[in-house]
Amino acid sequence: MRRTTSVDTRVGHGHCFGTFGELIQGALPPDGRDFLVTVPVARWSHARFVPEPGWPIRVRPGGKSKSRLLVERMLRGHGWDGGGVLTITSTLPVGKGMASSSADLVASARAVANAFGLTLRPSKIEDALRGIEPSDGVMYDAAVAFCHREVTLLHELGALPALTIVGMDEGGTVDTVAFNQMPKAYTAAQTQEYAAMLAAAGRAVRDGDARTLGRLATRSAEMNQRLQPKRLLRPAMELSARTDALGVLAAHSGTRLGILLADADPDYDRKLAHLSAACGQLTDSVHVEYTLR
Repeated sequence: MRRTTSVDTRVGHGHCFGTFGELIQGALPPDGRDFLVTVPVARWSHARFVPEPGWPIRVRPGGKSKSRLLVERMLRGHGWDGGGVLTITSTLPVGKGMASSSADLVASARAVANAFGLTLRPSKIEDALRGIEPSDGVMYDAAVAFCHREVTLLHELGALPALTIVGMDEGGTVDTVAFNQMPKAYTAAQTQEYAAMLAAAGRAVRDGDARTLGRLATRSAEMNQRLQPKRLLRPAMELSARTDALGVLAAHSGTRLGILLADADPDYDRKLAHLSAACGQLTDSVHVEYTLR
């Protein structure tokens, strides 16, 4: 990308999936470094960017100020003194813990790069996002351990087993930026436990061990209760146990809980129907999600 008149541009498109909360979210020894493990799901943010020499940057719908800042950074950083129109569409709800803002930003970055015929590596997207807001690591194609406050990859875990999430929404929204600025004060014992959980998650992803992933997700949800309590966690855990599901998944900085079910479960259809109905007795907002295949 060079100056306005010397660059061949086109309409750019980009997309990014969201997550259903986090498999694990906590801090690691020895210095309490914040991290999370993503749960990519088949919900998406799509961005379309039309470069326009001599015009300002406009974003549709309005209010996407972070995406506008990202586009401005990218254009100025690559010597483009024009603007353009960024249009974002998404199926990810806002403020629920499904990485809607991160997905918008990653999709926007990819759309701008695509408009100029470039391909962005995930590390370059990290650079573009850093300083705008904490990120959920959705610029990577599979599950990752990610330092969300630093916007830096810890390491890639790989593709998750095929899972269904019977999700429940407790209502309201959570300001993720404010949550991540809140002091967490983890003990040494807690950071050691998180480190052991992260190691176990890596092995479970490698082995396709859905049962262990469910156990780890449940434990992380329990540990998060002191920070962002979920009133439905205990009923969800009891329902999961009665149904012989895998466990409970939390949006640690959001409003959603989910019960995990392996698609390979021989009793999948019956369990899914039962969980959907039973969750409907706990809340009037039930959504079935699927991990990214």
